[in-house]
Amino acid sequence: MDHLVYCDKKASVLNKLLSGEKTKIIRGASGRKLPYGRVFQGEKLYFVETDGTSIIRATAIVKSVFNSEVLSFDESKQIIYSMQNELKLTGEQQKRWIGKKRLCIIEVENVQPIDHEMIYDRQDNMDDWITVSNIHDILVGSSKVYQSIRIK
Repeated sequence: MDHLVYCDKKASVLNKLLSGEKTKIIRGASGRKLPYGRVFQGEKLYFVETDGTSIIRATAIVKSVFNSEVLSFDESKQIIYSMQNELKLTGEQQKRWIGKKRLCIIEVENVQPIDHEMIYDRQDNMDDWITVSNIHDILVGSSKVYQSIRIK
């Protein structure tokens, strides 16, 4: 599977990944929301920034994945603080993720900028993490319509 991942431009997430300063990304929710349980070692990630464009700017490979069980506030806080050296979260980002009942933390490797233009076709039913069989299925010019994946 391929994954399209939104990066918080204000927090310089993509720049930190490209420089190697940051090696883990995080998502969390009260339930099993993407990418929880749907991203695996060896899969490819494609990164876009929250800057209003649809340009895919970089790629990476999933090195490892941590999917938590249901967490208390303090447990989520402890996990995030224990991985802060790799997550490099801003204070605002910490507030966003601490207290989530389920965390998905993805370690990445081989983060590379894309040297050719890739633009995805943003559709209304897309969230901040999109899982597809092939990234080309959601690029501008594809005839496929994106359908979100439901987690059981």
